[in-house]
Amino acid sequence: MVRTGTPKDERKANRRGAARLAAVQALYQMDIAGTGLNDILAEFESHWIGREVEGAQYLPAEAAFFRDVVSGVVREQRSLDPLVDKVLAQGWPLKRIEAILRAVLRAGAYELGHRSDVPARVVVSEYVDVANAFVDKDETGMVNAVLDQIARQSRAGEFAPLTP
Repeated sequence: MVRTGTPKDERKANRRGAARLAAVQALYQMDIAGTGLNDILAEFESHWIGREVEGAQYLPAEAAFFRDVVSGVVREQRSLDPLVDKVLAQGWPLKRIEAILRAVLRAGAYELGHRSDVPARVVVSEYVDVANAFVDKDETGMVNAVLDQIARQSRAGEFAPLTP
């Protein structure tokens, strides 16, 4: 009998989920406050990730994954924003979307384009969960629709119909 979802796999998944949440928060802070990349990475790694802040316990996160997502979004933003813009509804460019949703969509689009080690459906689901922590159900539905469309464009092979 083969078991999947071993505790080690679950810990890794939880640490990646925490890294995604922290990455979105860091990207949001960079967008709103204009904080630089090196400052934001240092701040989150030393003061937020795995620590208690204002009574809330932040989960331990996979630091390398956190760094990759944040620095990758910054590095690739010029290609990510037009990709997301193209998928958003007509008349709603990314710059008109709430800053927290911009961070979610950019991080999700980055992972879909640059982290082929993570299945596309996992990426979409994880960022819908992250968005759920900050916005209401209508907006999480928009995150799901946008990232699903990007996933189907950038990783069509993962969505190919199964043949009998």
